[in-house]
Amino acid sequence: MLRPLSNVTKKFLVPSLGVRPFTVSTHLYKDEDSASREVTHGHREDRAVYPMDAVSGAPEELQERMVRIFSPSKPATQSGKHGTRHWRIDFDIMEDGNRWENPLIGWASSSDYQQALAIKFNTKDDAVHFAEKQGWNYYVQEPKPVKFVKKMYADNYKYSPHPLRLIKTK
Repeated sequence: MLRPLSNVTKKFLVPSLGVRPFTVSTHLYKDEDSASREVTHGHREDRAVYPMDAVSGAPEELQERMVRIFSPSKPATQSGKHGTRHWRIDFDIMEDGNRWENPLIGWASSSDYQQALAIKFNTKDDAVHFAEKQGWNYYVQEPKPVKFVKKMYADNYKYSPHPLRLIKTK
């Protein structure tokens, strides 16, 4: 009989291995009195950075990669700004990423497994804190300010002494 996951306790998820499950709220503290500080949603009160590379299990070459922190721009095909109010982290493309063209379909292929990874954050500070905590080299790409030009519909029909932009032959 299957039970809902909410009813399953941690002892069923990790059966008698003597290993405690690693969660987001698990932290490494340098001293005993800092362990008594309040922890909420994976952040300490003072937002101190403690690198997680010792327990993350990530390969060493991942620490040498450059990470870009950016806010996505508005899609040109849509008028709304949905999806632009958050910040993302993605890895730069490797120079020797072993890219090739797939002979069957013609799609571009790559051996870089980090290329497709994109992590979403609510604020820039959260993204920077996460990159520092992981020990990644990063740079922040600030969004360009949007310049609005006031346009009027009547300007489409205004007389101008210049040649016509559209030439109609029929």
